[in-house]
Amino acid sequence: MKDLTKGKPIRLILLFAVPLFVGQLFQLFYSLADTRIVGQTLGDEALAAVGATTTLSDMLLSFLNGLTNGFAIVIATCFGAKDESQMKKAMGGTILLGSCCAVALSGLCLLNMSGLLKLLNISPELFAAARGYIGIVIAGLLAATLYNICAAMLRAIGDSFTPLLFLILAAFLNIAMDYGFILCLHTGVEGAAYATVIAQAVSAFLCFLYMRRKYPQLTLKKEDFKPDMVLYKKLFGAGLSMGFMTSLVGVGTMALQTSINTFGTDIIVAHTAARKISSIYMLPFSVMGTTLATYCGQNLGAGKYSRIRKGIRDTVLVTFVWCTGVIISAYTVAPWLIRTVTATQKKDIIDTASLYLRVNTPFYYVPTVICLFRNSMQGFGDNRTPVISSSLEMIGKVLIALLLAPAIGYYGIIVAEPIVWFIMVIPLVVNMVRSPVLKMKDREGASA
Repeated sequence: MKDLTKGKPIRLILLFAVPLFVGQLFQLFYSLADTRIVGQTLGDEALAAVGATTTLSDMLLSFLNGLTNGFAIVIATCFGAKDESQMKKAMGGTILLGSCCAVALSGLCLLNMSGLLKLLNISPELFAAARGYIGIVIAGLLAATLYNICAAMLRAIGDSFTPLLFLILAAFLNIAMDYGFILCLHTGVEGAAYATVIAQAVSAFLCFLYMRRKYPQLTLKKEDFKPDMVLYKKLFGAGLSMGFMTSLVGVGTMALQTSINTFGTDIIVAHTAARKISSIYMLPFSVMGTTLATYCGQNLGAGKYSRIRKGIRDTVLVTFVWCTGVIISAYTVAPWLIRTVTATQKKDIIDTASLYLRVNTPFYYVPTVICLFRNSMQGFGDNRTPVISSSLEMIGKVLIALLLAPAIGYYGIIVAEPIVWFIMVIPLVVNMVRSPVLKMKDREGASA
């Protein structure tokens, strides 16, 4: 367990963030491996079928991941306040509520699968493969959620290293099973989906088993799972806020994908590759944001408000340095990265994906502020502002998909995100400046 309420803030934040970063890098690594293996062994059409549904799976996973991360903020606040009894009840509630939400969401989506795919404008030649792939991924949402629950609970008590170990295991297991299912069993794109779900299930099981042995003091009893309506209200307040915050972004991205899916296979492949690479570029934003949510939650519980202010300020400066390196990368090695991800040699695909990256990356300083501010706000209890900001992003992307993309084609998609970034950052900056938490003095007896 790691107490984030003592010590130099930026040092603690970076040490906590490094395992998160490596873990997310491995998660992206096996996502990229899926992309390359599917593209290399099954061809561009199969890759397009996977890419055309990625926004749907990302949206669902983002909601569930946000939900569990929101629950974990309540756990972190209890940990910071040294209230072990309430912390265990919050953990029990996290497991129950997170699992129920995952099962309900899977069932709802599977019952309406055809309608969802039609909403995405999946072309007839891609429909069967897309349905097979996304159906398996959605059926396996519980596996991903259970891993995220375990990881979120460990991060809440300051352990960001243990989840990394099991994420690395899942990455290598997924890649090995990709080859086994696709090349040996000839299961097509469904094999890639099976590999992902099985790897997540194994990782979740082993992570829970290890947590019980490493932290026996956190072993939950029957009474810790007994519903506590006051506590569950807090859990849902934080969880639904963060879940909606992330999934609203996904709804907007899915709206853009409906337009992209009408531009043909090459554009879908190019966009899929560009988004995979931009995910790597933006990885530190989300990692540092997740770290700040835990950091702010623990320090809020401890009443150390000056540490919250300093932690946010220093993290913004560090992440701006990364943004500068990303811009240089986009303008020097983007074509090579596209070829590496897709295994394609088509000039149109490489040029289109490179253009996407070169237009977007100079504006990355804005989403840096967005990620850090909205996660910090969640950490110190502002559940409303991040949802407002994400709603603005969703509305902006939907309008662009309906109005701009039909008028100027794929270039409308490329410029969509910089436009909405500038819109959605406004309420975050305004409310961060106004936040009473950032103006409060440290609680008596809580030294920084």
